[in-house]
Amino acid sequence: MSDVLQGLVELLEPTEIGENTFRGETQDLGFRALFGGQVMAQSLSSALKTLPEGDWHAHSFHVYFMLAGTVTDHLEFEVDRLRDGRSFCTRQVKAIQNGRAILTMICSFQQTEEGFEHQAPMPEVKGPDGIPSQVDLARMFRDYFPEKVRDIYTADKPIEMRVLDPVNIFAPTKKDPVKYLWMKADGSLPEDTDLHAKLLAYASDFNLLPTSLHPHARSYGQKGMQMASLDHSVWFHRPFKMDEWLLYAIDSPNAGGGRGFCRGQVFNQKGELVASVAQEGLIRYREPEEKS
Repeated sequence: MSDVLQGLVELLEPTEIGENTFRGETQDLGFRALFGGQVMAQSLSSALKTLPEGDWHAHSFHVYFMLAGTVTDHLEFEVDRLRDGRSFCTRQVKAIQNGRAILTMICSFQQTEEGFEHQAPMPEVKGPDGIPSQVDLARMFRDYFPEKVRDIYTADKPIEMRVLDPVNIFAPTKKDPVKYLWMKADGSLPEDTDLHAKLLAYASDFNLLPTSLHPHARSYGQKGMQMASLDHSVWFHRPFKMDEWLLYAIDSPNAGGGRGFCRGQVFNQKGELVASVAQEGLIRYREPEEKS
C-alpha cells in the first residue's frame, strides 16, 4: 500500500468521541471547498461503527450536501440508529463543521442474502493498459494550473484514474455527455468489505458532474464556472475490490435549471455490475468581470 493510500485509509476512519458521535479530519485537494467524497466516506464509516453484530454490508446511501465545508476545520459525525432489523439496518448521519450541518446521509445495510439476479451489460471499451492516468495528464500540463494548487493537482493520488478520451479542461470542445474511466487503489488492500465500500464512496464523487458539461464545451478548469454537488446516491450490488481495476461508466441524461444530472455504473473486469451511482449538482456559468 502506498503512503498516499495509507493516508486516505486513515483519513476515512473517524475517531469515536462519544456515544454515536465521531470526529474526522479534512484534506485539501485543491478545490474551492472540502471534497464531498471525503465527507460521504467518513459518514458511511461512522454509520458502520454503530451496526450490531452480524454479516452486515452497505447496500445503499443517499446524501444531501447543504453547505460547503472547509479544509481547515475538523468534522463531527452524529449517527442516529433509525432501525435495527433482522435483514436490514438503517442509519442517519449528520456531518457537522463549526456547529453547522454540511451534509446529511441516510444509509442502509443488509445481511448477506441470495436472490434473483440480472444486470446491465458492461460497455465494450478499451481496457486500462496503456491509458495515461489523470495525474500523468496533470503533470503534462503542470504550468497551466494556478501556482497555489499546482503541487496538489500533480501529486501522487491514492486512487489511480485513467480516463478514455479525456477532456482538455483548459480548452474543452463539445462532446457527448458520456465518460469512461478505469480506477484502482494505489496498492494492495486487506480483505475488508467495509473498507472497499468506503473507498468507492470516496472515488464515486470524482468525474461525475464534469460529464454534464461536455455538450456545452465547458469545464471546471475555466474561469466563471461554479460547480457543486447537491445530492449523491450509491447502490452496492455485488462484492468488489478497489485494488483491482474497475470501469466507471458515466453519462449525463439531463441538464437544466442550473443543474446537471449524472449517472454512473461501476463494473469489475469480469463484466459484473458492482455498483450504481447518481448525482445532481450545480453547474452555473458567470461571465468573468473584466479588470479595469
